[in-house]
Amino acid sequence: MPRVRTIFLSDIHLGTRACQVERLLSFLRAYDAEYVYLLGDIIDFWSLRRGIYWPAQHNTFVQKMLKRARHDVKVVLVPGNHDEALREYAGSDFGDIRVVKEAVHAAADGRRYLLMHGDEFDQVTRHHRWVALLGDMAYSVLVRLNGLLSWIRRKLHVSGYWSLAGYAKRSIKGALQFIYGFEESVAHHARQRGLDGVVCGHIHSAAIKSINGITYINCGDWVDSCTAVVEHADGRMELVHWRESEAPGEDLWQEAAAMEPAQLARAAPLQRY
Repeated sequence: MPRVRTIFLSDIHLGTRACQVERLLSFLRAYDAEYVYLLGDIIDFWSLRRGIYWPAQHNTFVQKMLKRARHDVKVVLVPGNHDEALREYAGSDFGDIRVVKEAVHAAADGRRYLLMHGDEFDQVTRHHRWVALLGDMAYSVLVRLNGLLSWIRRKLHVSGYWSLAGYAKRSIKGALQFIYGFEESVAHHARQRGLDGVVCGHIHSAAIKSINGITYINCGDWVDSCTAVVEHADGRMELVHWRESEAPGEDLWQEAAAMEPAQLARAAPLQRY
């Protein structure tokens, strides 16, 4: 297991059917770290209010975080708008996981990063909550459709990953303007704070870029893009895309497809990722 200094995760959306928690667990099996920062929308209380959905894998992720926190990994949770109820507990510890409104992370190279979710820079979320709720439901539909398209592509043996939600973001002018405006606002805020960079989430658009001398980093999400950010021992930040081919069990599934029924019955249970 490669060891990195820090793992940054955001927008996991536990409690939703769109959450790709199997891939996230696969990622966590591949990476160990000294610090883990959970930057908001880890649990989707918006979705849970509409109906309870909490499979065993979602609980497994929570247990893994608690276990790491017990074993000398510093785990910090910065709540987002979907788990904003946890903001009331800022300054508290839940099983050695520290809950804070925001944090400043000193990287190994001495650069200082503001850690936040980012919804405070989203005017729709702040002032038009009903529009945000509608947008959230529309996005969930796109992600569910994307799952169907991915299944069809696998059946047709079409290689590579294609995101319907990502295509919509890139193609709709208003969506692009929103992303650019968000990035500029967050970077400007970090500059005003006298920091070198910012690590956030919220908009489900993973990126590492320089904006007017400020390093802007967005973790992306584990609903559509399956991305995380890791800091290496020298302070270098890397955006990790955890694609379908990297999920353990995929090769086993392909092998199972070639098995005869009798062979398959004797094989160990397989779980598709």
